[in-house]
Amino acid sequence: MEWREQSTVSCHEAYLEAQRWIEAVTKKRFGNNDFRSALENGVLLCELINNVKPGTIKRVNRLPTPIAGLDNLNVFLRACGKLGLKEAQLFHPGDLQDLSTRVTVKAEETNRRLKNVLITIFWLGRRAQCDPAYNGPYLNLKAFEGLLGTALYKVNYNEGLKYEIKRCIAF
Repeated sequence: MEWREQSTVSCHEAYLEAQRWIEAVTKKRFGNNDFRSALENGVLLCELINNVKPGTIKRVNRLPTPIAGLDNLNVFLRACGKLGLKEAQLFHPGDLQDLSTRVTVKAEETNRRLKNVLITIFWLGRRAQCDPAYNGPYLNLKAFEGLLGTALYKVNYNEGLKYEIKRCIAF
């Protein structure tokens, strides 16, 4: 998925809304962790899926190892696919990897990777709102306009809405 150039403020709104929604749905706080750190082990994302669609993820690996985190992220992404998200709407597990200690990685690369995570959260939030069995907090989709770009948002929203309505009926 591509996004337009946007100000830090508009992207910041998407981060805040994604965090608010994840915390509201899971009833767990990010605490002192930043967005990436709170999600990097995949536990919170797996809990998010299980709150959106209970029983989707059977096992969450709570070991404090990078391999366990990678396992959880892959389980989360597969669950997103089961809920109807397309591969193009999903981030790569490496997008949540801590790159701060790598000298060759620029801040722009880290930001690009985190935007991919935000895009997945956006689509998952839309999907949750479509599920008649879901009665949890809603994601404010408008907060993501700056990230996706207004034109892209409108096209995807209108076309996606038709698709989502069809998918909702089958859900």
